[in-house]
Amino acid sequence: MTTGAGAARPTVAVPLLRAAHVGPSVAVTTIVALLALALGLPGRQAALVVLAVFTGQLTVGWGNDLVDVDRDRAAGRADKPLANGELTPSFVRRCLVVAAAACVVLSLLAGWRSGATHLVVLVAFAHPYNLYFKATAWSWLPYAVAFGSLPAIASLANRPPHWPPTWMVVAAAMLGVAAHFLNALPDFDDDAATGVRGLPHRWGAARSRNVATALLVLASVVAVLGPAGAPPTWVWAVLALVVALAAVARFGNGKAPFYAAVTIALVDVALLAMVAA
Repeated sequence: MTTGAGAARPTVAVPLLRAAHVGPSVAVTTIVALLALALGLPGRQAALVVLAVFTGQLTVGWGNDLVDVDRDRAAGRADKPLANGELTPSFVRRCLVVAAAACVVLSLLAGWRSGATHLVVLVAFAHPYNLYFKATAWSWLPYAVAFGSLPAIASLANRPPHWPPTWMVVAAAMLGVAAHFLNALPDFDDDAATGVRGLPHRWGAARSRNVATALLVLASVVAVLGPAGAPPTWVWAVLALVVALAAVARFGNGKAPFYAAVTIALVDVALLAMVAA
């Protein structure tokens, strides 16, 4: 076993990233990066937007685990670094403050319109989800608002800044609500044991999966039919793939429905970026 301050950093880095929910954080950041690329943002602006969103997502992930530390301990969540003692709450709070400061600076450097949208709409809605919405029937709302703001965060950082088309905001919001339902599925048992009853928990796993799949298909349709003019030929092939995956999500067995729904979400992200280009 290695010891010393130099050897401790890699040991802390991995649980710190896990506590930040690095998977969802990277996923949201990737969506913004693809939108920035599709909308033709200059390199500096794109980098600022991507870094701003990533640091904001770090605060959301750490905030989530700080709020849930007692629930996670009660549920015996050995995979949670705060619950299992790998990290201390005071250390994670300090990291959250540093990330929040970086998020504010980077957001405003990207432009005050984009920065205000990111800070006031996305980040400011994500933290109340951790503190209140996640245990209510309105648990889907912060996801709809936060994801719906992603196209605006990218487009308002452009030169000149402009508001994204309505269809893009609607498709992104649908994608966000679907992500909420899918993200809740693996934690149903632990959440039920600790009293968390968001809308997916109230509707049940089967209905939640069906709703998520329907929203993902609708998001695909909006992305195809939303832009002005006739859709390019290739998008119909993508839409056919989405319908096939939706059939697996609805009628498949085992883990296949979940993986099919996640694949639709990935296709939707790519579709959203490609039609925006």
